[in-house]
Amino acid sequence: MPVVAVIGDGQLARMMQTAAIELGQSLRVLAGAEDSSAAQVAADVVLGDYTNIDDLHRAIEGADVMTFDHEHVPTEHLHQLIAEGVNVQPGPDALVNAQDKLVMRKRLRELGAPVPPFAAIESVEDAEGFFDAVNGQVCLKARRGGYDGKGVWFPDTKEDLAQLVGELLEAGTSLMAEKKVALSRELSAMVARTPSGETKAWPVVESVQENGVCAQAIAPAPSLSAELQESTRGLAQRIATELGVTGVLAVELFETRDDNGQPEIFVNELAMRPHNTGHWTQDGCVTSQFEQHLRAVLDYPLGSTETLAEVTVMGNVLGADVDPGMPMATRMAEVWRKYPEAKIHLYGKGHRPGRKIGHVNMVGSDVEATREAALASAYFLVHAEWPAEG
Repeated sequence: MPVVAVIGDGQLARMMQTAAIELGQSLRVLAGAEDSSAAQVAADVVLGDYTNIDDLHRAIEGADVMTFDHEHVPTEHLHQLIAEGVNVQPGPDALVNAQDKLVMRKRLRELGAPVPPFAAIESVEDAEGFFDAVNGQVCLKARRGGYDGKGVWFPDTKEDLAQLVGELLEAGTSLMAEKKVALSRELSAMVARTPSGETKAWPVVESVQENGVCAQAIAPAPSLSAELQESTRGLAQRIATELGVTGVLAVELFETRDDNGQPEIFVNELAMRPHNTGHWTQDGCVTSQFEQHLRAVLDYPLGSTETLAEVTVMGNVLGADVDPGMPMATRMAEVWRKYPEAKIHLYGKGHRPGRKIGHVNMVGSDVEATREAALASAYFLVHAEWPAEG
């Protein structure tokens, strides 16, 4: 039985475990706590710290491959493990593009991929110069560590930008800035690639953010032309190939309008692992992102990415400000009474406001009806009451 060592103990590793069971694989999880999302369900758990090379050695001993549910393992550790003969997928030369936003921007520009104008910010003067260059349309980002809206700032004035940059640099935060785009919507193009070079892309989806967190994903992206759907999938495959990515890659995108009002695409972020915007594949696609990731890192033939329905909508279950008294099991039963077709996926996490504690997938033939059902189901799981009509 192949052993896949997953570094990270969140919901992505938890859902990889489900796929591993069906593939006849054994998943070993390096977890920070016994009650973490993945450690609750995996039979083979190593407790440790992913920044500690000794703990990484314990986690990968005897494993066929090492992979990740986050991108934060130190690059120097990964290079050391590869030198020792460990099969690391994706490797550090690819992974650094998901770890450091400035490195990623520079590499994508070299490839000719569409990215907004950007610059390294190493001083307040750098920031002020960039502010002038883009007429104040500044998005400031931490180069490392930001996610779900964290590590991203939109200062309104040059004075605000200067103060913010000064404080962040003083605190040791490495920064970059890019031009804020006139956003129409956000898209996500997901692809899987094997070490031997096979790639398969899923349909491009629309993702909707609330407070910097993905709240829903609609697959395929509504009103996206067949031409742009195909070219964007091709872009994701080219990025995966050129960067040497293995496993699943999520290419998060901005859709804007050019001067003629035509859709235009820019790359926003890269994630080299299963991704929130790919959860719909569990119930709306022949091969889920979790199965595909495991097949890819072991260099197995990739599965079909054909859809199983005209539309699939994922609604995230995000913790409410106050957790309702109704037990979650009762909430689930109420959702199924109203929507027996709802597919509920929970992560074994306790309540915390805004925390991702699960998601609901709904398949259908009508975008709005399917979306309404998915979001109503997610809302009930959060609030223990149905959303007000209208």
